[in-house]
Amino acid sequence: MSQVVCLSFYKFNALQVRLWAFAMMGLARKQIGSVPDIGFWKLCGSGIGEGFTPVPNTAVYAILTTWPSEEVARRRMSESNIFKSYRKKASENWTVFMTTSSVRGEWAGTTPFVEADLQGIGPLAALTRATIRPSILMRFWKRVPNISKVIGNDPNVLFKIGIGEVPWLHQVTFSIWPDAAHMSKFARTGPHAEAIKAVRREDWFAEELYARFSILSDAGTWNGKSPLAAHTEKALESV
Repeated sequence: MSQVVCLSFYKFNALQVRLWAFAMMGLARKQIGSVPDIGFWKLCGSGIGEGFTPVPNTAVYAILTTWPSEEVARRRMSESNIFKSYRKKASENWTVFMTTSSVRGEWAGTTPFVEADLQGIGPLAALTRATIRPSILMRFWKRVPNISKVIGNDPNVLFKIGIGEVPWLHQVTFSIWPDAAHMSKFARTGPHAEAIKAVRREDWFAEELYARFSILSDAGTWNGKSPLAAHTEKALESV
């Protein structure tokens, strides 16, 4: 079996359930940590925008988890009361199931993802997680919105979001691309490439992790459909 990484997104509309979701950032920790077979996990809020963003989005929350296999992941998330509660209260939810293609760096002092022996041939996902040094916060947030704007305008990106554990300081970007070529082109050009140079030159991050994933499958919808639907339809047309 290969480790499976799941990223689940939940959208909350009414103020009451938004307050519930915010409270669960602290209250859900014990319940999620006690779910059988769960490995590494993180509860995350989200930002308004497509990447790192300083403005919180109180309607969207995410849960990152790792499991021994996709079968185990689906069963545990289906049966566990804490995941049932999130799905019941959310107006919409979507989960993507992945295996790790490559990973470097650490998250909270550990490397949580295990590279898989077998890689898929479908869409790829990229995840960047960083702990930003407080001393450079203002410089960081002046630079990063340009990256979010560019990725949001890129017609090739299938899905993009900025999430995080602690506003301003602990940030995560997650995006899905049709293939490695489109992903690499974005990474090598424009504001993103300039920001990477600044990260190294000015030592922005106290801790950082970069991971790429192969998409196995997904469940649920986001904005009324699977974010992978357009790619699947295009692939079927080309057969």
